[in-house]
Amino acid sequence: MNVAAKSLVTHQEMANAIRALAMDAVEKANSGHPGMPMGMADVATVLFTQFLKFDPADPHWPDRDRFVLSAGHGSMLLYALLYLTGYPEMTIDELKRFRRLGSKTPGHPEYGHTPGVETTTGPLGQGLGAAVGMGIAERLLAARYGADLVDHRTYVIASDGCLMEGISHEAIALAGHLRLSKLIVLWDDNAITIDGRLDLADSVDQMARFKAAGWDAWRIDGHKPEEIAAALGKAQHSDRPVMIACKTTIGFGAPTKAGTHGAHGAPLGATEIAGTRQALGWSAEPLEIPAPIAAAWRQAGEKSAKAHAAWKARRGALPAATLARYEADLGGGLDPQLGDTIVAFKQAATAAGAAQATRMSSQKVLDALTKVQLNLIGGSADLTGSNNTRAADMKIVTAADFSGRYIHYGVREHGMAAAMNGIALHGGFIPYGGTFLVFSDYSRPAIRLAALMGQRVIHVFTHDSIGLGEDGPTHQPIEHLAALRAIPNLRVFRPADAVETAEVWELALGSTKAPSAICLSRQNVPLARRAHTQENLSARGAYVLRNVDNGRDVTLIATGSEVGIALDAVERLAAEGIRAVVVSVPCFELFAAQDAGYRAAVLGDAPRVGIEAALRQGWEAVLRPEDAFIGMTSFGASAPAGELYKAFGITADALLAAARAAILSKTR
Repeated sequence: MNVAAKSLVTHQEMANAIRALAMDAVEKANSGHPGMPMGMADVATVLFTQFLKFDPADPHWPDRDRFVLSAGHGSMLLYALLYLTGYPEMTIDELKRFRRLGSKTPGHPEYGHTPGVETTTGPLGQGLGAAVGMGIAERLLAARYGADLVDHRTYVIASDGCLMEGISHEAIALAGHLRLSKLIVLWDDNAITIDGRLDLADSVDQMARFKAAGWDAWRIDGHKPEEIAAALGKAQHSDRPVMIACKTTIGFGAPTKAGTHGAHGAPLGATEIAGTRQALGWSAEPLEIPAPIAAAWRQAGEKSAKAHAAWKARRGALPAATLARYEADLGGGLDPQLGDTIVAFKQAATAAGAAQATRMSSQKVLDALTKVQLNLIGGSADLTGSNNTRAADMKIVTAADFSGRYIHYGVREHGMAAAMNGIALHGGFIPYGGTFLVFSDYSRPAIRLAALMGQRVIHVFTHDSIGLGEDGPTHQPIEHLAALRAIPNLRVFRPADAVETAEVWELALGSTKAPSAICLSRQNVPLARRAHTQENLSARGAYVLRNVDNGRDVTLIATGSEVGIALDAVERLAAEGIRAVVVSVPCFELFAAQDAGYRAAVLGDAPRVGIEAALRQGWEAVLRPEDAFIGMTSFGASAPAGELYKAFGITADALLAAARAAILSKTR
């Protein structure tokens, strides 16, 4: 369609196409949120037709602008845009199957399920947090490869709810601090929530809030295309992130429900939809778009084709070595030297034989890894010296210099976790970040989304038990290992020593479809693996660490810092003539994935005793109901680590007593 033909279609007609599709799809599904798509249709139309750089023919074009619908409940806005602009897999039949099993149009946008969806959203504020990570990744990649190859923006539509969620404070502050000038947030300022008017619960001056965090912020009428275009044009030239407050009417066009919470989270109903059609002058049948309007939208979907072709030409002109490095970074592949680096570290650790906190071992592993895996981006939530997450050669990322590889996230665990999701989704880097294990509670919603999206995000959780000592029960994780292990598609690692620490880092880096949590000790632990093996034994999740020659009387199963206790106990049991085997379980999830024969061979038929300075919950994977467990059943206390282990009965003496009792019980 030529430009002259397009000029026959008005902005209002194109925006009304979004409104009609949204209200009709929600009505057909008898479920959904029509109000936000109807209210933000004007803003979205201007953004997609005039500013957003994208190509439906290649949804994964690396230099596309990212569009994040943080207000994921308004998913029909995004699905309508994907259909109208010509994404091949978003057909009208998919819109008709909105919220149906197996459709490309689930209730909330899901990354990896629907082409064109940049991140899974729905839990409010998570999209905003991930978008900050995308903005960071763009700056990092541009610092390495230049603006000819990397020059795109991240746009976000956020709701009142997104800005009320606590994560928004962390995300906004981090973005302002780093002056992410290519991040543009479009706030749907409709003053309506599910319960009613916004002022029932909130009276924050959002303009002042964003400005205080270092953003530019402007107000516009979200139904005037000229104002929308002027604001977006101005935002292209800001030297800081931009928030545009778009004053809108939720359910725009609905005769009785517009501007009310009645348009928020339920179908409008047949009578209201008929009135809306009349008010908007929309006469097309449900889920049908008049041909001229459809053609105008398809032309909008093709507007970046020339920019895409020019980008491909610039990429093709890169020196071969630079292009290979760029493609490797985007592909997320591991450096060929990584395996040898891990093996060399294991050899050195085995030869040294020294007792060491696994958090210290982790830093030494990182010192080696960052020399070969150059796309590792580290960070910490203001606990760098405690988490040991900054490798010796890691330069700090600042607002003025994104050539570094280490981010100071500040005391923002949730914001850090969400930003790491965005970095991983953007591509080009493998993010990891540290905090104390007890504070994984702050990060949990973002960790869950990383698992749902299958993103390689690595969480380094140190101070993983009562072994952290004097900081006491507020900082001592008890239920946290069980809580993390309960998240599907999350690999929870708890290495026993320096050797296992190196192995689990290798596994986390190789986990391209799942996030990882590496849980590390504050206190020193003895070297458990005293004989070097080339094989990554941790890769099978659990393995026999100390075996016996002629059958076994009892199996001691341990993780992390408690493996050393089990090794102590097994020597004492041997002195009594008891044949005990020690099984180390660095990762329950990987062990569960092994075949039944391997699991049976490792666990054996003898009585089992588990030991971990945490809850028993989740240990059903390796313990039977009759098997004993040495661990925690309450919160901890403030005292030196050694005293705490004795006070709570997590000792070799307790393990011996449990092993003897288990053997005796079996012989009765």
